Amino acid sequence: MLITRKAEFSASHVCRVETLSDAENQRIFGAGANPNGHGHNYVVEVTVEGEPDTRTGMVMDLKDLKQILEEEVVEPMDHRFLNREVPPFDRMVPTPENIAGEIWKRIEPRIGGPARLSRIRLYETADLFVDVFRKSAAK
Repeated sequence: MLITRKAEFSASHVCRVETLSDAENQRIFGAGANPNGHGHNYVVEVTVEGEPDTRTGMVMDLKDLKQILEEEVVEPMDHRFLNREVPPFDRMVPTPENIAGEIWKRIEPRIGGPARLSRIRLYETADLFVDVFRKSAAK
């Protein structure tokens, strides 16, 4: 069984590689390479999988999942300039792929019991999202 919790955060970022020229960054990242950055209202969906507990009927207490999202994603990333304020994006281009992967790394160790992290879906815009899956779930 899969259950999903959603959270939202707003953050700005710039997609550029400092060792590349302005022209090369512009070619690769387009308007996203503007050194002043730009912002998004991100939506992240966290899906956990498991069998419901026979006593509680829950795969995982969704209040706990909400708290994990708040502590690992919203508090550190909301209203931040990711490149300057949120490691590891001071060393890594904060593409949606990298942001989603970082969210996985932050959340997975916090999911306990019989439940396990199955998917992170990060919407950068309404028509652009990235999925990160547990390897067995991607098959």
